[in-house]
Amino acid sequence: MKRSFILAVAIIMAIAVYSQKEEKVVFNGADTLHYGATLTLPAGIKKAPAVVIMSGTNPQDRDGTMAGHKVFKEIADYLTANGMAVLRMDDRGVGETNGNYAEATTADFADDCLAAVDYLKSRKDINKKKIGAIGHSEGGAVISIAASMCKDIHYLISLAGLMTDGLSSLIKQNYDIVHTSPIPEHDMKRYDEINDIMFHKVYEHSEADSASLAQILWDAYNEWKVKDDAYFKTLNIEFDHFRFPIYMYTMQATTPWYRFFIRYNPADYLCNVNVPVLAINGTKDIMVNCEQNLSNVKKYLAHNKDVTTVPIKNVNHLLLPCKKGTQDEYKDIKDPVSEEVLKTIVNWLKTIHIIK
Repeated sequence: MKRSFILAVAIIMAIAVYSQKEEKVVFNGADTLHYGATLTLPAGIKKAPAVVIMSGTNPQDRDGTMAGHKVFKEIADYLTANGMAVLRMDDRGVGETNGNYAEATTADFADDCLAAVDYLKSRKDINKKKIGAIGHSEGGAVISIAASMCKDIHYLISLAGLMTDGLSSLIKQNYDIVHTSPIPEHDMKRYDEINDIMFHKVYEHSEADSASLAQILWDAYNEWKVKDDAYFKTLNIEFDHFRFPIYMYTMQATTPWYRFFIRYNPADYLCNVNVPVLAINGTKDIMVNCEQNLSNVKKYLAHNKDVTTVPIKNVNHLLLPCKKGTQDEYKDIKDPVSEEVLKTIVNWLKTIHIIK
């Protein structure tokens, strides 16, 4: 028992090198925007290296609470224990942050990232030459845009981050979701067809006004539906359970966010990124495909000599150890963020001399 206790203490000490101070802060952005956030600081470091965490699609709180997991808090606590200051903030319209999330685009979220970097620069306990950004999911695109415009971001960490153009990512994401769902093969084929039609229509007509774009989508759907009804009759199946949510899709597709996102091209921004980059993707991620994104990191950052890509086996989109990677599995996972992911980040930060 005594030996086990000593071993446990040694393990804890090896992980938690620094004790943690935590501050709730508020800082300003453009116009009337202000952000509520939490800053964790490693005790005993006068000027700590720092990183800001940027979230993915859909409004999230500062802890990154998803399916019962506080993903960003777990990351922040681990990094702070290893000598990093970490700033995590509520998204627009969430918690103590104002603004309207529904009216914002990925480019607007990049502005939020820049505001966070400016706040970190204003603090005397932060090393201004060692400020970086972590992006999860769409946050990968957010930090790419921000870093292309800001010389004060000295490194990037993409965690299940989007490094693929919007159109391709939507096609791949929906294909993977459909083909890991418990539905008949003929319905998979139908979803693939209508998704492809809808995505390309929005891409081609993203500059149209909302009413015109909505009509284009409805016309395309109704034309497809005639052909699809004829196809379904050939299957000799009594009941048709297939439903494409055309009304909800049209509402989403006509928003500023969707129009920007589907035309987003990471090459436009990453060509201007010359700081060290770490990209980690889980092999079981069906939301942001591992192989597609890591290959794009290498392609779009070919000019950058300090790029590291790491696929991690059996990890899903929330960076959790998993078996299937599907969204329905999230709630059943009890394990925290993958330790392999966390150790990979810390080891890389040491190699680029951000932490000791």
